[in-house]
Amino acid sequence: MFVATSITQEVEVTVETLYQSEYSNPEMEHFRYAYRITIKNMSAHDIQLTHRYWHIFDAKGDHKLIDAIGVVGQQPIITAGQSHQYVSGCNLKSPYGYMVGHYEMLRLYNHETFRVSIPQFNLIADYKLN
Repeated sequence: MFVATSITQEVEVTVETLYQSEYSNPEMEHFRYAYRITIKNMSAHDIQLTHRYWHIFDAKGDHKLIDAIGVVGQQPIITAGQSHQYVSGCNLKSPYGYMVGHYEMLRLYNHETFRVSIPQFNLIADYKLN
């Protein structure tokens, strides 16, 4: 498991990744990864996650851009001092890759939007680490 963390404008984003060998088929160039993201609101105000933007890269040179509303079908409100956690995943055509991006957030008290960086995190098939 790999962990990456960043803090932007009093919002901490932590990502934990896991290679899912049971859902992967290296002979068919199919590699499945899961990631758990924890978003902690360290500010004094409630915020809402409205959009996500991902860049997904693999070792074969493939690049995917994801521009979507919310996360896993939700636009969660994260109250001051609280966290929101979700699990998702992605498929790559190689045993190595990485993801990086940002969330668009809304401060509920003044309706101001702001960006929160998602730290770059590696996706590596664990059998490649030996």
